[in-house]
Amino acid sequence: MPKMETADIETDLSLFKYDNLEQLPEAYRGLSEEERRDRTEAAKDELGDDLVILGHNYQRREIVEHADFIGDSYQLSVEAAEADAEYVVFGGVTFMAESADIITDDDQTVILPSMEASCPMAGMAEALQVDAAWAEITEAAPDANIVPITYMNSYADLKAFCAEQGGAVCTSSNADKVFEWAFEQGDKVLFLPDKHLGENTAHRLGMADSIAEWDPWDPEGKDAEEVAESDIILWDGYCQVHERFRADHIEQVREEYDDANVIVHPECRREVVEAADVAGSTATICQTVEDADPGETWAIGTEIHLTNHLQRWHPEVNVVPLCGDACMDCNAMRQIDPNYLTWVLEELVAGRERNVIEVAPQEAELADVAMQRMLEI
Repeated sequence: MPKMETADIETDLSLFKYDNLEQLPEAYRGLSEEERRDRTEAAKDELGDDLVILGHNYQRREIVEHADFIGDSYQLSVEAAEADAEYVVFGGVTFMAESADIITDDDQTVILPSMEASCPMAGMAEALQVDAAWAEITEAAPDANIVPITYMNSYADLKAFCAEQGGAVCTSSNADKVFEWAFEQGDKVLFLPDKHLGENTAHRLGMADSIAEWDPWDPEGKDAEEVAESDIILWDGYCQVHERFRADHIEQVREEYDDANVIVHPECRREVVEAADVAGSTATICQTVEDADPGETWAIGTEIHLTNHLQRWHPEVNVVPLCGDACMDCNAMRQIDPNYLTWVLEELVAGRERNVIEVAPQEAELADVAMQRMLEI
């Protein structure tokens, strides 16, 4: 079976998981930025405390300027739960809205402005593939206790799977701690879906020699018994944005800026993380720039919208994109056109709920178990 193109994964998965896709009505497609901004703010005022808008760090300016909270995906879900608003409009992607639905109260409704916003990396670890791989790997290592860990950037069904098999969820900030916990519970770790975060975590723990990769797209090209001999099994998934960065981008930025500091996300390739000065989550990247001295240069190796935000938020720091004009935005985040935000808010004012994200109760309960294990760790 050939590996699917990212765009195919994104589209197919969104259609598979949700059947309530709605296109933006024609009346909203030609709004000017000024008209859109005024109508969005008017709808926010009308909804008042019944509404909270979440803006992920990777969203464009026209979304985050209306957000009540801006940040990482899980952090935003926590903010929504604590806000206790009736409606949570998530300017992010599907798995983020799912997490928000899981941890918010039952009387809170989570809305994703566009149901097309499906993370390609999350779509690289579909439940059927994971079930098949798990059966094959565990059969190849019958005496081993394999603990599955999934990155927060995954769908609720994968989080639920990990809970059922004794595993947990992790974020890019706490992956090393969750790995250590997993090895206290068992002998091996299966990490999904981001192989680069998994590899970087293995290096951080001094386990670089204990890695094998499982490619679900190539069933004929792998030996389950050989893979199962390793302590850490990495699923062959990746973020299309972060995989784009190369070590030579770091060389180039240091040639251009003598005093350049480089910070990258741990979803980047291993050689990029090794060459950078700092590697950390989007929260770490934001905090690093915030703490920088005026005049310092920081090259940012992550999604371009966050770099743009940091340039606006901290004009006293010279913030530059690590790969210049070649840096990418997130295709999934891009699906949330700002006009979609205006539309879903005005629909709420009119008493209509559009693009509701609702995880099935049993799946939500199990996924929450996996996330609670992370918090306990």
